[in-house]
Amino acid sequence: MDFATRKPLYEQIEQERATKVVSYVTGDRRGAETQIGADCIDLFVDVLDEIGPTERISLLLHTNGGNTAAAWRLVNLIKTFCDELEVLIPYKAMSAGTLISLGAHRIVMTKQAALGPIDPSLTHPLGPQVPNGNQLARIPVSVEAVRGYIDAAQHDLAIKDDEVLGSILNELSNKVHPLVLGEIFRSRTQIRFLAEKLLNEHVSDADKRKEIVDFLCADSGSHDYTINRREGLALGLNIEKPSADFYSRLKDIHKSYSAQMKLAEPYDPNTMVPANTTSQYQMVRGIIESVGSGSFGFISEGQMARQTIDTPQGPQEQIEDRRTFEGWRQL
Repeated sequence: MDFATRKPLYEQIEQERATKVVSYVTGDRRGAETQIGADCIDLFVDVLDEIGPTERISLLLHTNGGNTAAAWRLVNLIKTFCDELEVLIPYKAMSAGTLISLGAHRIVMTKQAALGPIDPSLTHPLGPQVPNGNQLARIPVSVEAVRGYIDAAQHDLAIKDDEVLGSILNELSNKVHPLVLGEIFRSRTQIRFLAEKLLNEHVSDADKRKEIVDFLCADSGSHDYTINRREGLALGLNIEKPSADFYSRLKDIHKSYSAQMKLAEPYDPNTMVPANTTSQYQMVRGIIESVGSGSFGFISEGQMARQTIDTPQGPQEQIEDRRTFEGWRQL
């Protein structure tokens, strides 16, 4: 189940829809996730240069999201190569993936496909820390969660006293560094600005654009909220339901890359190497591909070593990941 399986399906879609298909999959395998990032841009340039200027490009997208700036840059890059961009979503395009979809002239969603809120989360060197094993790890801070905390104090609880509000803000800044809070509110403004610009080409009604942005940035509530095609249509997005044959092809493509990347199997080093041995491993954690350029994978590879070490508490097994390569490579 690899590119050789998917290529004839891409070719059928290209012929039927008079388009050029480019796939971008960021893995959501538990424990080995990847995200939309700036590292994909140079590779997309090469893939798009091979295609050249064309009337339509169909971006087949599967992602949990990622870097907002990279998503903005990517959608604008693709649109310089085509007159019409459509996004094909076999399963999900969340967060920054939804932002990319807002820039498309058309979004093709299967019945199981999902979009999601675009409120960003910020991971910052000065961000909050939580225990992670024997170390502390920085955790992302939700932009809208901070805004919601302040709104709850001012509106839901109707706190008007300046001294009380000041103590609430002071307590917040004790938990989240003031510089991080500044970046959070800057990100909140930026994501709304970018979403509005992308929608401006396809949604002429300013009130409707604001309604869509408000819903995707705040009114939908949790960042985990999913938007199916019926709700997307009701929201005002230009969403197309695929025909039965087209749906079947999108479903087969999804099954193929899911099997290749083992998306349904949690990543567990304990299952990769027997006791007191060393095993080579290679994982495909992301995919960018087209009919003309072939398939590129975001690869992690190296050696996994399991060994028994003596500790004051007695012998204990330890697994060491000796990673030798991580990055994009042609498959």
